[in-house]
Amino acid sequence: MPRYPAEPKPSCSRCPRLVAFRRKNERAFPDYFNGAAPSFGPEGARALIVGLAPGLHGANKTGRVFTGDASGEMLFSCLQEAGLTTGQFENDPKDGFDLDGIMITNAVRCVPPENKPTAAEAAKCRPFLESRIRELPNLKALFALGKIAHDATLRTLGLKLADYPFAHQAVHSLPNGLTLIDSYHCSRYNVNTRRLTREMFLAALADLKKAANL
Repeated sequence: MPRYPAEPKPSCSRCPRLVAFRRKNERAFPDYFNGAAPSFGPEGARALIVGLAPGLHGANKTGRVFTGDASGEMLFSCLQEAGLTTGQFENDPKDGFDLDGIMITNAVRCVPPENKPTAAEAAKCRPFLESRIRELPNLKALFALGKIAHDATLRTLGLKLADYPFAHQAVHSLPNGLTLIDSYHCSRYNVNTRRLTREMFLAALADLKKAANL
């Protein structure tokens, strides 16, 4: 098996449907980033947050994960309250905002149509997540935003989904010594329907801080 880099090139061509969608967006939104969105955060991170995929008008626009859309406003404001950031988040990659002790990535790096990557696309992107995890030397904990990210993380680590059922604020001790913590995704829908409240999200982040010694 070839060894993949932790960060694909923005022009990654592994998934034909996503490439076609990217080209369509390049025509519709020529000023957007329109590429495989890189991870965000320090290489010395002790925790890795795994999201689903870039939003069309979020990371696909700005080039920084969870920046430009409503889910990022919830995520970053809670990370700031938890003491895991520096600077002030202003939903702009030029805002000087940064992460402290954590990194954020996505299970699928390119924006999918209707925010729904296929299982085949998640599998095609898996080698990048595997490398991203492997290349964080201080990594202690993983934080999955939603069940798809949870499943992608377990598959990346070669673990059985049935052994680690997804539930909000579930804490899983993994055989490789890492801890996996689950949260409902901080999407606008989940927040507006109160499936995920700010208090629930902060409680899960507190578990992450404890697991990663942050």
